[in-house]
Amino acid sequence: MKQIIPAERVSEIKEYYFSRKLREVAQLNADGRDIISLGIGGPDLPPAPEVIETLIETAERADAHSYQSFKGIPELRHAFADWYRRFYGVKLDADTEIQPLIGSKEGVLYISLAFLNPGDGVLVPNPGYPTYTSASRIVGAEIYNYNLTPENDWWPDFEELERLPLEKIKLMWVNYPHMPTGTPASEELYRQLVHFARKHNIVLAHDNPYSFILSERPVSILSIPGASDIAIELNSLSKSHNMAGWRVAMLASNAEFVEWIVKVKSNVDSGQFLPVMRAAAKALSLPDEWYARVNRTYSGRREIAEEIMKVLDCSFDPRQQGLFLWGKVPSDAGCGEKLADRLLYEARVFVTPGFIFGSNGDQYIRISLCAKESALHEALTRIKVWKERQGMSNPGQSDS
Repeated sequence: MKQIIPAERVSEIKEYYFSRKLREVAQLNADGRDIISLGIGGPDLPPAPEVIETLIETAERADAHSYQSFKGIPELRHAFADWYRRFYGVKLDADTEIQPLIGSKEGVLYISLAFLNPGDGVLVPNPGYPTYTSASRIVGAEIYNYNLTPENDWWPDFEELERLPLEKIKLMWVNYPHMPTGTPASEELYRQLVHFARKHNIVLAHDNPYSFILSERPVSILSIPGASDIAIELNSLSKSHNMAGWRVAMLASNAEFVEWIVKVKSNVDSGQFLPVMRAAAKALSLPDEWYARVNRTYSGRREIAEEIMKVLDCSFDPRQQGLFLWGKVPSDAGCGEKLADRLLYEARVFVTPGFIFGSNGDQYIRISLCAKESALHEALTRIKVWKERQGMSNPGQSDS
């Protein structure tokens, strides 16, 4: 019998790190290890009560269970447009410039399919969200990593970018507030990115799911004059509204770009569940106090995460925004992966090693704020005990 082999694209991508690592954590828990997970950025807080009520009320309707348009219901598109006008100061046409998505990860792939032919160049940040790389490989694009470093405040080095073969580059992935470093968004950075993309006729794909988390004012790249000619922005309710499992997101751009992406999407899915879309529209109308209350919770958690970093002798930038805290491990720890593994196996605390986001993250770890304060306090206690044991077992040596 002839051997069956997968498509070449399967060999080009690896299983998502968290898919593999969380199986390991689950096995450790099954063995009675009681691991505290500070790895995944999946909000543990619930959506607003009125959002859940809208879901239930709509689901009870007899006419709510049929196929829906892949364009999403007008109510949801208009809610997204109102949300962008209210918080970002960006005016969007709800009928032609907004496309609801079943999660941002779907959008990353659809943008890649809509704009990249095999062999086209794509700029991917190092460090950055791993899905940018995997989606680029799935479509057969040629990946050009661009460096983000602490010396440049985790901004792109535009002089370095100018030295790349930009005639081959068709798409550039950017993400501010940045994951994993927490670098805040800034209008000055956005202006430089838009200028660069327009100068070289590169599609600028901006992933913007963290703009409400520990941020005083959310910013959109589409607020920059001329950005809509060249930029696509992804946004999501996963983090901002505690709706990660609901899979509700969107993209916004000029009507032509949206139309191209819709051509791809319309051949893949049949739209979202109507009660989910109506509940999402309700979420987008929540008052300012909703976001403030969520951020007060994350602010308290962030203080404990900073204490954990200090106990580990990790350095970090206190200006970080988003659902995580990114810290550089001390020199005697080796690298972020070694420290993360020691914390997992010896202190029973799971944190994310920075190498999974690219080589520039090798000396870093990331702590998620998506754990209750009691869990964070317990993680802090465990790590303190672990550190004390290291000191007792290595008298006269610095802690690792």
